[in-house]
Amino acid sequence: MRISVLGGDERSVKLANLLQEDGNHIDLFGFDNLKVDGLKISENLDLAIEKSNIVIGPLPCSKDNILLNTPLYSKEIKIEEIFNKMNSNQVFIGGKISNEISNIAKHYNIDTVDFLKREEMAVLNAIPTAEGAIQVAMEKMEITIHGSNIMILGFGRIGKILAKMLQGIGANVYIEARNYSDLAWVSTYGYNPIHLSEMKDYLQEMNVVFNTIPSMILNEEMLLKLNKECLVVDLASIPGGVDFKRAEELGINTVWALGLPGKVAPMTAARIMKDTIYNIIGELEE
Repeated sequence: MRISVLGGDERSVKLANLLQEDGNHIDLFGFDNLKVDGLKISENLDLAIEKSNIVIGPLPCSKDNILLNTPLYSKEIKIEEIFNKMNSNQVFIGGKISNEISNIAKHYNIDTVDFLKREEMAVLNAIPTAEGAIQVAMEKMEITIHGSNIMILGFGRIGKILAKMLQGIGANVYIEARNYSDLAWVSTYGYNPIHLSEMKDYLQEMNVVFNTIPSMILNEEMLLKLNKECLVVDLASIPGGVDFKRAEELGINTVWALGLPGKVAPMTAARIMKDTIYNIIGELEE
C-alpha cells in the first residue's frame, strides 16, 4: 500500500518505519525537528497525499480542531486543508478524532476512523501508560512504591492495568470508583475498594494518587484532605481531573503526565498503532 503519515510525535516516525519495513510505500510530511533516517519526507502536503491509499494522522489528531498536531514540525498544517486535498477513495485514520474534525471530513466526503476508539488499541496502549506512570512516580518519590499507600481514581483500562502493576511491586492499592459493580471487581482482585463518596476519608493516608478520570475530581475540597507529602499524578486527557493551580498554592507536588506511551515507549506504542491500523484496513477491505 501507499500510506501517508502526517505529523505527530516520535511514535508517528517509528510507525512510518515499521510500515515501510513491511513493504509499504510511505509518504512522510510534517516533520523537520527530528532525524528520520531511512524515510523520505515529501516536499509538500500535495505530494504526501495525492497517491496514498491511507492517510494517517497523529495521536492526538489535534489540540484545537483547526491545526494538525505537529510537535516535530516548525510550520502549521490545517486539518481542513488535508481533507480538501484528499479524495473520497482515501481514508483518514488518526487518534482522538473529535466530532468537529469528523464533521469537517464529512463536508469533503472523507471517511475517518479513530484508532483510539478501537478496544485492542485502547487496552494495549494502557500498558505503556501504566509503566510510564509508575516511572514518573518513582522519579518524584523519596520512598519506595513497595509498602506505599497508593490510590487510583477510576477503574477503566488504565486503572486496571496500573493497579495490577502496582500490586506486583508491593504497593497497598486503593481503587476509587462510583459504580458498585466496579467496586465488587476491585475487591475480587484483592485491592481496597473505595466508593467516590468515601474518597475524602482516605486521602490523608495516601503517598501517591493516580487520577485516570478526565473530569474535575481532585478539586480544592479533596486537595485539602491530602497530606503535604502526597504525590498526585494525573493521567487523564484534557481537561484533566486536578485543580493544578490550587494544588500549587497548597504546595502539593503534582504531575500532569500526558502522552506517556509516546514518551516512555515510542516503539511499543508504534507497534500497537501499526497492528490496529492493519486491523482497520482489513475490515475496510471486507
